[in-house]
Amino acid sequence: MAVLTFTFTNPLNISLQEGDTAYYVNTTSSSEFEVNQSSVIKIGEIINLSQYGFSCNTSLLPGDYPNNSDYILFTKDNKVNLSSLLGYYARVNIKNNSKEEAEMFQISADYFESSK
Repeated sequence: MAVLTFTFTNPLNISLQEGDTAYYVNTTSSSEFEVNQSSVIKIGEIINLSQYGFSCNTSLLPGDYPNNSDYILFTKDNKVNLSSLLGYYARVNIKNNSKEEAEMFQISADYFESSK
C-alpha cells in the first residue's frame, strides 16, 4: 500500500483527524464540478496530519492519483464520532476566565434514554 502526502497553502479544517477517510473529485478548468456517488474517488485513511497537510494510505494506482485541480474532501467514521451523549448523567463545569463580568443567556442539551 502506498502513502500519499498532500500539502496545502492554507490551514486544514480543524475537525480533520487521523483515522478520517480522504476522497477527491475531479474538477474542470472553470473550477466547477458535479458531484455524484460515482465521481467521488476514495484516496484512503489519513495516517499523519499537520496544519498544512496530511498523509494517507492508498490503494490507488499512480495514474489514478489526484492532481492539483481536484477537490479534496474527507469523512469521519460515524461509529466513533457520534454527536449525542450516552450514559446516565453528564457533568458540566462552566467557568469565566475573564476579569470582566459576563452573563449567560441560555444553556441547552439534547438527550435520549440509552439504558432501555
